[in-house]
Order: sequence, then structure tokens, then C-alpha cells
Amino acid sequence: MTIETVSTTRSHGGVQGVYRHTSTATGTAMVFSVFTPPQAADGTKCPVVWYLSGLTCTHANVTEKGEFRKIAAALGLVIICPDTSPRGEGVADDAGWDLGQGAGFYIDATQAPWAPHFRMWSYVTQELPALVADHFPVDMDRQGITGHSMGGHGALTVALRHPGRFKSVSAFAPIVAPSQVPWGRKAFPAYLGDDESLWRQHDAVALIGSGARVPDLLVDQGAADGFLENQLRPQLLADACAAAGIPLTLRLQDGYDHSYYFISSFMEDHLRWHAARLGG
Repeated sequence: MTIETVSTTRSHGGVQGVYRHTSTATGTAMVFSVFTPPQAADGTKCPVVWYLSGLTCTHANVTEKGEFRKIAAALGLVIICPDTSPRGEGVADDAGWDLGQGAGFYIDATQAPWAPHFRMWSYVTQELPALVADHFPVDMDRQGITGHSMGGHGALTVALRHPGRFKSVSAFAPIVAPSQVPWGRKAFPAYLGDDESLWRQHDAVALIGSGARVPDLLVDQGAADGFLENQLRPQLLADACAAAGIPLTLRLQDGYDHSYYFISSFMEDHLRWHAARLGG
């Protein structure tokens, strides 16, 4: 698999790169970013943290506003940021911002018109990891995953369905139970059809209830987040983790909203959480 370098920029002794490749999963060009810390300059393989972004975002939102490079460089972490959906001419879309391009929900669609390209589950769990392992100095035995909102949903479900792959898992304001909230109840029938048993495979609370486990979780949630009560509902995750015996650190952060001002404020905490579990 080949990749095209879109840009590379020196930052905190490491390199922030943006890359493009042709995806076999989505049938489109896909763009992603990779920060490699200074510890990887001689080819040393470093632990990696995947960051999955939220609705309307591309790789660029967290790359430009996440404020992760200084601490990632200090901890020796590779940070990988994929896009949130396929894009381009011929790719299905929707007039709403919470369905279609920018809103892939990290699932493989089975329904028209989405099925031909909207295969973000296969992309982030299979194709992109294989590509990254081939082209970057990453230790694939030391992987962590995090994400924001829709990407927090993705991070939780990817980790829960790949036991042992990820040694650390966290999320910022995740959609913890998409089957129970308006965002998911719009996207899931569009992408997967009306069989709600299929939805449960992409619902963290449902997966935990069915026996899926991770070692522990860190979740930060802004108390002033306008989506808190209707779309995010972190108490559902707290209840599921308590019933399953999964250690959950859930922090409700007073005054913070859903934006990258919130995410960047707690990014260092999350990367230190991951590094402590990855040996970074």
C-alpha cells in the first residue's frame, strides 16, 4: 500500500505529517494525520494513540486545535488522526450535518445509498492500521485509542470489540449509547437498516451489557455541553460499567462545553493516562 505525503511540519522536536492514500475499504481517497515524536527519529518504534474525531470534523480539527504535540513529544507517543467519513464526487451525502459526509459513525453501512463507500469500521480497524504499521515507526503491541463525541463512540466500540488490541481507552464527551439517542437513531437505520440487533454491535452500553470488556476507562465530559442530556448521557455508561465491574473514571468538568477548547484543556491528562498504560 502506498501513501502520498501532503505535508510535513517540524513541531516540538517531532514531525506532524498529513498523508493521503486510496482506500480499498471506502473506494475513495482518504486523508489522515500522524505526529511522530522525536523518540522515533532514528526509527525506534513508539506506542501509538488513535484519535477518532466527531461529527462534521476531518483529521484537521484535532490536528490543528487539539494541542497534543507538546505532551505527545514528551511522552514519546505517535498520534494518528483519521477522517470521519469518505468524501468526494460520487459519495452519497445528506442535507443534514449529522448524516453522510463527515458523519460516518465508524460503521460499515449495509443500506443504499451508503453501502458502497461508508465502510469506516473496516477502514479504522483494518485498513488504516495495516497501512500505518507499514509506513510509520509504531509499536502495534502498544496501542491506545480515544476520540470525541461520535469519535468517542467509535473509540469505545472499537476497543470493546477488539479485546487485547488496545491497552488504553479514553473518550471526550462520547455518544455512549447511540441506540438510545437521536443522533444514533437517525444514523443507524439509515446505514444499517431497521434491525436493532445490528445497532447493538456499535453501541458501547449495549456491548458492555452483552459481555464486552476493556481494562478501564477515562471519560471527560463538559458539564455545560449542550448535547449532554439529550445525546451523550454518560450516566448510561457509568451504570453499565458499574454492573460489569469495569473501572471507569468519569469526570464532569464544570463550565466546559463540547468544543476543542474543552478537548484541548484535558488532552494532556488523557495522553498521560494512555502513556502510563502503554509504557510511553
